[in-house]
This record gives sequence, C-alpha cells and structure tokens, in this order.
Amino acid sequence: MTRHTTSTEGARQIHLAAHFPGVNNTTVWVDPRSKSQIDFASFEHLARTAERGLFDFFFLAEGLRLREQRGRIHDLDVVGRPESITVLNALAAVTEKLGLAATVNATFNEPFDTARRFATLDHLSGGRAAWNVVTSSDAFTGENFRRGGYLDRADRYTHAAEFVEVARELWDAGTEYPFRHQGRHFTVEGDFTVPRPPQGHPVVIQAGDSAEGREFAASAADVIFTRHGTLEAGQAFYADVKARLAAYGRKPDDLKIMPGVTFVLGDTAAEAQEKAAEIRRQQVSPQTAILALEHVWGVDLSSYDADGPLPDIDPVPDSGLSQGRTRRGDVFEIAEKWRAVSRAKGLSIRQTVIETTGRQSFVGTPDTVAAEIDAFVRGRAADGFILVPHLTPGGLDEFVDRVVPLLQERGAFRTEYAGSTLRSHLGLRTPEPQTREPLAPGPGTTERILTA
Repeated sequence: MTRHTTSTEGARQIHLAAHFPGVNNTTVWVDPRSKSQIDFASFEHLARTAERGLFDFFFLAEGLRLREQRGRIHDLDVVGRPESITVLNALAAVTEKLGLAATVNATFNEPFDTARRFATLDHLSGGRAAWNVVTSSDAFTGENFRRGGYLDRADRYTHAAEFVEVARELWDAGTEYPFRHQGRHFTVEGDFTVPRPPQGHPVVIQAGDSAEGREFAASAADVIFTRHGTLEAGQAFYADVKARLAAYGRKPDDLKIMPGVTFVLGDTAAEAQEKAAEIRRQQVSPQTAILALEHVWGVDLSSYDADGPLPDIDPVPDSGLSQGRTRRGDVFEIAEKWRAVSRAKGLSIRQTVIETTGRQSFVGTPDTVAAEIDAFVRGRAADGFILVPHLTPGGLDEFVDRVVPLLQERGAFRTEYAGSTLRSHLGLRTPEPQTREPLAPGPGTTERILTA
C-alpha cells in the first residue's frame, strides 16, 4: 500500500463528531452486526469508540412523532428511541472528555425547561453539553402537544432565535439573581434553578441549509450541521455562512461548519467501491425505494415494481400521503431530475433512488479517505465532519482504528484532548455573562433584570 504523506506545516485542525445512526434509511438493518437502537449498550459502545478516537462530540438526533406513509406508521423508522438528554446524562457517567449533543425542538418545548435540562447535563458532564436546535412547521407533529397546531414557516426561525436568546439569559442568570424576559414570542420571569453551566453556555448546534437557517446559524450557533456533495459546493456554502458572521460581531472561527457524511473503507479502491454499492443496495430495499418515490409523487405507488420504470404521471403536491418527513425542493423539479437520470442511465425505480438520494460519502482506502477529509478542511469546504456510520453500534470502529491515525500523522488531528470541555475541543471561547441593568424598584425586589 502506498502511504500518502503531507507536510504538517500549516495544517488546519479537523473536527470530528459521531452521529448515532437510525434516522431515515442510513442504517443497514439486515446486517447481522446491526444491534439494538434502544439498549444502553449500543449508545455506550459508539460513544466510547468516539472518545477513543478523540472526537469532539457524540450526536443524537430526535423526532417528536413517528412518521407515517399512506396513513400507517413508516415501518422503516426506528420506533422506541429513548429521549436524547436522558441517554446523554447516562453517557456522561461512562465517558470523560467526549462532548454530548442532543437534538431538542424549539417549536414544541419551553425555554426554561430546555435551559434547565442542558445546564444539568453540562454540570453532570463537567462542561460537555451541546444542544442541536431544530424547528418544526407541520401540524402533524403539533398534534402530539397540548397546544396543537404549528408555527407559520416565516416565524420558525424568529421563534427559535428568541428561544435560544432566552436560554442563554437563563444560563447567565444561574441561581444568582432573578430574571425577566419580555419579547415577541416569550415572556418569562422568575428564578432559575441551576447554577451557571461550566461552559457558560452549552454549545449550540443548528442544522439547515436554507437562507433563513444560514442566517440563524450566523447569529446564534456555534456549529452548523449541514450537507454538500462536492468540494466546490462545500466551499461555496462555507464562504457564504462565514461571511454572514461579521454582521453579528462574530469572527469566522466562532462558528464551525461540520457536514454530516458517511464513509466506506476498503483495502483497495475497487473493494471500497464494491462495498459502498452493496451498502446502498441494502439501505434502499425495494420497499424503501417505493416509499421514497411516494414521498416525491404524493400518491400510492405500492402497485409499482421497484425494478421497473418510474411513473409517467405527474406528482401531486401536498397530498398528505407522507406525514412528518421533510421534502427538500419542488416536487415537479425533483421528479423531472429523477426522470432525466433514469433516462440517461437506463435505471429502474430502485436504481434511480439509489443514484439520487445517497448522501455524500468518503469511499476508498484509509489513506485516500484521510487525504480527502484533510483536503476538504484545508480547502475551506468544512471545519470537520459529523460521521454517520451505517451500522449500530460498531460502525465507527474501523474509522477510528484505520483513519484517525493517518489524520494524526498528517498533523491535522489531535493526539490527545487538550482540555476537558466541548468548547475547548472546538476551539470556542467561553462566553462572558451579558451585562445587565438594575431592576427598576418594585414591590419586593431590587434584583437585576434580563430584557430582550
């Protein structure tokens, strides 16, 4: 094997995180090595592997309702996934340095309770908590909550931005003084119950590629979780988001850009490509292919053969056939793109779904994968990556054993943790408490106030 070497002079440091798989169709369920999505042993295995690999953090996604297709539960999803922060509190006891990131929805939760839960995790873990802020605009998810309904799409990010603002105000207040917040979306007043977190503010992660999502990340996030398929697309996204930071008084290093990616390793390039193709075939079963097609077309296509041609009918937008799933883009444009790919390459439904829906992956020998990851970070297409293995829970083991040492040889990845908090791993400053004005005299209090 030819070993690729690179001078360590001027190497940009790569940030790595581990995503626990199971959402969408990343996981290969038919593989005998695929284990429980519920047993704590699965979470512990992946987290310990990530910490052994000196990763920045371990990441848990979460949904607030089981998705449906044709009025039935989408049976390719994980059912029964434990609540994320509870899992991370348990993982805090079996890890020492690894950051612990949980997804919590800003649309269907409350700032006080969310801030309290993350402050608690930050204390229990010694400063390793992170919050992935997501929003929701669909009434389908809202039906699970007492107020029902949903936010208008235009209000999602303004609501989320104020939600994060309130949480940070509460973390700053700690148990030292009362707080009061009066804003468009929230009026909160009282006493916080947890001392200021060890990190000052737990790390805030935001996922989204839209213009609104990019602006929200530039204004409020420490990490943005995104996706892009090529070096050039990554560089364009990177430049755009970093350029937005100055408007908020922030520097480029204040926000880390970390796309979610998969990987497949082989002893040769040909072996890796063959393995990757087989994994995609396992991920996109005939049933999965038809369901993916229905998500775009919006009609029942269960009578279609996954090994046959694409439908010659037009999509039906907003039909309600698929509930709880995010569609990216105009359905007519997606359908035409899929048809063009199918015609050009002579592909069946299943082959077309495999061709058009695969997430950008690093595929090759450990040397070539290490070199490509390094090239993306050196080329400012990313600050690092969130790795999504296709197996639970052992899918990260090979990467840590075979790729991480090569990144270390390049001088592009740490050989030990330099600090104990997630902010130290990411190279983020610890925020100072915000300046506050004295509370105007009133009945029974002369304490301080936090205002919007």
